[in-house]
Amino acid sequence: MLETIHSDSAFLAVNKPTGLLSVPGRGADKQDCLFRRVLDRFPDALMVHRLDMDTSGLVLFARTPEAQRAFGQQFERREVTKTYIALVEGIVEKESGAVEFPLRKDMEQRLPPKHLVDCVRGKKAITEWKVLERGEGTTRLALFPRTGRSHQLRVHMQAIGFPIVGDPIYGTPSARLMLHAQSLELLHPETGEPIALECPVPF
Repeated sequence: MLETIHSDSAFLAVNKPTGLLSVPGRGADKQDCLFRRVLDRFPDALMVHRLDMDTSGLVLFARTPEAQRAFGQQFERREVTKTYIALVEGIVEKESGAVEFPLRKDMEQRLPPKHLVDCVRGKKAITEWKVLERGEGTTRLALFPRTGRSHQLRVHMQAIGFPIVGDPIYGTPSARLMLHAQSLELLHPETGEPIALECPVPF
């Protein structure tokens, strides 16, 4: 079932469940994905951005080429404010902070794809974070990526000693990765008005 968070003539915002690809992968077993499910209901949908398969939450789709271009420019200029919620292993003692380790793809591991910190060859990556709640051996964080590198939040949290709960690549696998794209703040692609979208956290 497709959960639609917002729909108008210019764009859609939907809630991607964990474990679902954003776009088709290689092979017949990887053809079911969020994009195909959206196209079944909205044949004019155009991809704007993606989430990792294991990450749940907000994904945008444009409904016109003009809207797709406008959104693309906002993401490219880093004008979109993104908030993720994560449950991490361990107790984070500081109230807030930032991680600025450069990242690159791990060329020695193809499947599953992996990324790593590389201060020489990596690309700039910045994640700001804030503690929301401390529990029994875990901490709930709000994460604010200021760049958009693949696996950025997952690698950055692992790099500072607090891997995200359930991470099958950078932490300890469990029922699901506890990472959710909760909100997006950006400008409407047609009117230019500020819009704030929010998707409830399932954990």
